[in-house]
Amino acid sequence: MTVYLDFEKDLAEVQSKIADLESLPDSSNSENIKNEIELLKSRNNDILRDLYAEMSPWRKCQVARHPDRPHTTDYINHIIGEYTPLSGDRNFAEDLAIVGGLGRLGDTPVVVLGHEKGNSTESRLQRNFGMARPEGYRKAARLMKLADKFDLPIITFIDTPGAYPGKGAEERGQAEAIARSTQTCLEVSVPIISIIIGEGGSGGAIAMASANTLIMLEHSIYSVISPEGCASILWKNSDKMREAADALKLTAQHLKEIGVVDRVVKEPLGGAHRDKKKSIEEVKKVLIEEIKAFKKIDRQKIKKLRSEKYINMGSLSNL
Repeated sequence: MTVYLDFEKDLAEVQSKIADLESLPDSSNSENIKNEIELLKSRNNDILRDLYAEMSPWRKCQVARHPDRPHTTDYINHIIGEYTPLSGDRNFAEDLAIVGGLGRLGDTPVVVLGHEKGNSTESRLQRNFGMARPEGYRKAARLMKLADKFDLPIITFIDTPGAYPGKGAEERGQAEAIARSTQTCLEVSVPIISIIIGEGGSGGAIAMASANTLIMLEHSIYSVISPEGCASILWKNSDKMREAADALKLTAQHLKEIGVVDRVVKEPLGGAHRDKKKSIEEVKKVLIEEIKAFKKIDRQKIKKLRSEKYINMGSLSNL
């Protein structure tokens, strides 16, 4: 069943009419019905173009959170060959909110990891809606160290509303685990390519996105806090999320403009969920290009470039 966002009501009505006409017994033989369907399809494309021509930050938040967007496991299954998952943090438990393992991107062996939200009610509960606990970030750090030991590039897929703030997570050292994972990102001497495929929320995203190259999909978001959380703090009213989204400057386009993001990947018209295959292929192409660019760079230089990137970020000389 197609999920429509709040601002897509007109689109939903047109597509519902198309479906009704196509289900009529004489739809394949009647010229009148065929012509009506063609007109509606043309109208559908016009509405889609208009809706996605000028997207407000809040609308981009809605698209970034769309349940049908391709998730980390979708990208891994279609992009990474010979994938072998690795589990556990060797300390407490396995966290299903973060997946990772060994595989190949084209001919290049890589370590890949990312947040996984799940694609059904059951899997979303199992994966805690992509909100990782400390053991998830310790697993991420373990896999990054493994990549560093065997000189393997690291690819991370970011898609989380933020790290899990529950009592058990805090008792097991959530803040320390996020800090250690971020530290590991900066310490390894192999290239890290991170791509935000949906939400990039707060430290839960930074812990795996402190990369040499940070990429965002066109309708993804990246911010220190969710618009709802920001509105609750500043205005004591979560209904002010639209104003908060504008103020946070969380879109890929704005972050590219101020130098936080290195590259923005265009999505199919209407968002990545409307043509998953095309979106995944475009991401694959970009990742291959980025990995290839680092092959001729010395490992210590790679580490230095990554450190300098974050040290210089936001400095007056770059403004």
